[in-house]
Amino acid sequence: MTSSTEPVTREWNGLTIPAAGTYLLDAAHKRVGFVARHMMVSKVRGEFADASATITIAEEPLESTVSATIQAASINTAQADRDAHLRSPEFLDAEKFPTLEYRSTGVKSHEGNEFVLTGELTIKDVTRPVDLKVEFEGVGRSPFGQDIFGFSASAEIDREDFGLTWNVALESGGVLVGKKVKIEIEGEAIRQS
Repeated sequence: MTSSTEPVTREWNGLTIPAAGTYLLDAAHKRVGFVARHMMVSKVRGEFADASATITIAEEPLESTVSATIQAASINTAQADRDAHLRSPEFLDAEKFPTLEYRSTGVKSHEGNEFVLTGELTIKDVTRPVDLKVEFEGVGRSPFGQDIFGFSASAEIDREDFGLTWNVALESGGVLVGKKVKIEIEGEAIRQS
């Protein structure tokens, strides 16, 4: 936590952004979710309940970095049998590969409050480049004296690129589980230093 005399924000390219420092994802104010197609006709939504991230806001904002760790076993789609299958070796193999990891490698572009982070996502033992579209939502100081900022982020991945190839062909054509998975993240981050 910072003292109340330190600046919470600064102006940059027409935006009010957080002061430089290290911020941690607030576990109480986050959602790390995903959407996948089911039977070619509907969408299944889920989330990972246990995720952490460190966001380093640099003096030069475009040099800021993110590293995130998601606990594979915390997957939740509100259906116990499906969740157990997703934790199994046919999908995430959560016992052998307990975490999914994301590390940013740079900022590809920005326009207004929207940024595109380049980075690498690791699922199981496979690492692939993934661009994360990030929307900066705002910054302030909480009633508890914490400097915070909010953001949302999204990406789309092909799960088969990460070795998640299990599927069942449908008699009507197509497959049980779509290849494309949309990642949806909402969160607040709290300044640590």
